[in-house]
Amino acid sequence: MKKIYLVLSTVFILATAVSCVSTRGREPISRNLSAPGVKSEKQLYNFFMSANPSADKKEVARLAALYIDEAEMEGINSDCAFVQMCLETGFLRFGNLVTPQMHNYCGLGAIDAEHPGETFATEQLGVRAHIQHLHAYATKDISLNNECIDPRYRYVNPRGKSPTIAGLAGTWAADRSYSTKLEQLLIRLESF
Repeated sequence: MKKIYLVLSTVFILATAVSCVSTRGREPISRNLSAPGVKSEKQLYNFFMSANPSADKKEVARLAALYIDEAEMEGINSDCAFVQMCLETGFLRFGNLVTPQMHNYCGLGAIDAEHPGETFATEQLGVRAHIQHLHAYATKDISLNNECIDPRYRYVNPRGKSPTIAGLAGTWAADRSYSTKLEQLLIRLESF
């Protein structure tokens, strides 16, 4: 009897250990835009590079770090913001109105050829503007921790109209399947 108990205990301990190892770093990602992100820079980087292996590795690493830092400063979900950047830029392939030199990672102000979108001087400012715009959609709070550089921040009305990614379809983007596309990317990111 003791032998069977010992064997069963050992099997249970090993199964628990394997389960913990296989799920470590694979926490579920909140779809709430003001929840904390759970993915590390390395996980964001690996996710991105799996979709665009020819991207500039240093640029992707910088952007992963910037999204985490800037989102944390404003209380925005870095995971959601990062996948939104991936969707909006085609994993930095661009190809629509916005060009890489604009450092506009979320299509901010991009409407048509006459209004191709906002331009920011650096990667950091482009990421900051994106995070600030998400802040306007996600919360009713009108204060930011950094100086507001998002020229369209004041136009989001009502404030906090999209606390989750589901609310971005038809508001942030006219595309009614926009939140479904973000959801699909978040599901992929969860496996990293």
